[in-house]
Amino acid sequence: MRIIAGTYRNQRLDAPPGMGTRPTSERAREALFNRLEHGPHRAILRGGTVADLFAGTGAVGLEALSRGAARALLVEREPAALRALEGNIRRLRIGAPARIVKADATRLPQAPEAADMLFLDPPYHETVAEDALASARAMGWLKPDALAVVQLHPKTPFSAPDGFMVEDSRRYGAAVLHFLRLDGMEGS
Repeated sequence: MRIIAGTYRNQRLDAPPGMGTRPTSERAREALFNRLEHGPHRAILRGGTVADLFAGTGAVGLEALSRGAARALLVEREPAALRALEGNIRRLRIGAPARIVKADATRLPQAPEAADMLFLDPPYHETVAEDALASARAMGWLKPDALAVVQLHPKTPFSAPDGFMVEDSRRYGAAVLHFLRLDGMEGS
């Protein structure tokens, strides 16, 4: 696995051994970042903040930094994944723009800052995306115009929780990316 484009292009990312961490495929990341670079959310890659929940190796957040995001908030709680994530940040010499938040993505602490994009790639055998989105909304992790992207296995059921609306869903190999936005029901 590697960074696809930008400042850290072709830099290798380590993953912890075993099947506990399933990094977002290069195909799905390329599709996501092509959509960002050529769509209405292109400002994310021009100095925005990305929050990568269930970060694992940090592939999405680190790719965002490589392509021009100013900051990445990387949420992870599993010790083996945290070691790989910390090692990847060290090897790339990213420093302060990559901030690790050691937390359960379904029970987030108050956000260190609101993000322009929230990316969730929960373990495929768990149906926790809705809980993580609700937690992120409640704890201030999203700017009002933020994009939320949820990656799931195609057979995993998904319904946008209160406060979100699915704008689009696309399948890329063994993954489906659901693109959501806040639906204007803030505070209701």
